[in-house]
Amino acid sequence: MRRMLYYWSKIMKKMRGCSICNSIIPPSSKVEAGSNIINTRFGKHSFCGYNCEISNAEIGSFCSIANNVVIGGGTHPMDWVSMSPVFYQGKDSVKAKFHPKKRPLPLTTIIGSDVWIGEKSLIKQGVSIGNGAVIGMGSVVTRDVQPYSIVAGVPAKEIRKRFEDSIIQRLQKSEWWSLEDKQILELAENFDSPEKFLKSVGQ
Repeated sequence: MRRMLYYWSKIMKKMRGCSICNSIIPPSSKVEAGSNIINTRFGKHSFCGYNCEISNAEIGSFCSIANNVVIGGGTHPMDWVSMSPVFYQGKDSVKAKFHPKKRPLPLTTIIGSDVWIGEKSLIKQGVSIGNGAVIGMGSVVTRDVQPYSIVAGVPAKEIRKRFEDSIIQRLQKSEWWSLEDKQILELAENFDSPEKFLKSVGQ
């Protein structure tokens, strides 16, 4: 009985569907139910979990984005007299408009390849996250994140690097995420050992 209830809840969860607008999601990538994706491009073999909100973003290949992650989003004009949406153009939660003015266009958020973003993380618009970085669950990222860095906290701060600098530089140079799937398949047996992998690609 419990197993049946589990499968039923999974089916109901997926039946909600997702909302994708003006975005490019390759067939090898996946957006789970309840997520809203706007003005965003995914690379190959990337996924985002349930109930994510992603707007105005460039997301690389082989990225793992957990549930309830927010990337991008709008901002309020803090240098205006008021930050209320009644003073700027566009449809909003409130109906009134008083001489609406155009807001600056939102900044693009850049997520590199092979990035892992933990559950309930918030990524501010305009931030760049380097290849191979890890964003700890519940983090609030307000600044750029260096490649292969592990960051966490509110606001997110670097805890350590995944590898020593020489390996990071070689991994960056390899750009393995840009290879054809056939090539990656041939190299995959060494993915559990950075040193073996790098030697296999001549780095």
